[in-house]
Amino acid sequence: MDLVFLHGPAASGKLTVARALAERVGYPVFHNHLVVDLLTTVFPFGTEPFVRLRERMWLDVITDAARTGTSLIFTFAPEPTVPAGFPGRVRSAVESAGGRVRFVRLLVGRAEQERRIGAPSRAEFHKLADVEVLRRIRQSHDASEQPPSDVDIDTETCDAETSAEIIAERFALPWQEPLPRYI
Repeated sequence: MDLVFLHGPAASGKLTVARALAERVGYPVFHNHLVVDLLTTVFPFGTEPFVRLRERMWLDVITDAARTGTSLIFTFAPEPTVPAGFPGRVRSAVESAGGRVRFVRLLVGRAEQERRIGAPSRAEFHKLADVEVLRRIRQSHDASEQPPSDVDIDTETCDAETSAEIIAERFALPWQEPLPRYI
């Protein structure tokens, strides 16, 4: 089992690259906003129940994927409400089940990040879409614990398909037949 742990700041292209990689290797995409959007319907972002349940849900899904041998692509944006040590807990959960974690950091310059932040595609999930809010929170997000990186990709110079190719080849990721949603 391979867990491709894509991380980077808002609008660095995590979901876009994850989808391109999924097309190439067949792995499901576990986008962090699936859990974030679910929980913010009940608990405001950053509250104690939100933070606790978010980590629990992320880890439960990743752990069970590792236990069942299901390779997975996970997207993650480091920010201050994520408890310290989260990437290490992910690595421990995956490796204890015999899997491997492949950390990939996506980079984007500030001007390009600000240009992308208002893109209509960001409305699919309740993503940060306000440049002024981005500017206000950028420093605290930049100071947050950063996961390790086995490879860095600048998404200003590499499109999603090229990024996916780099990741798949760098880690020699095997094809996994896509799973049916319903059986």
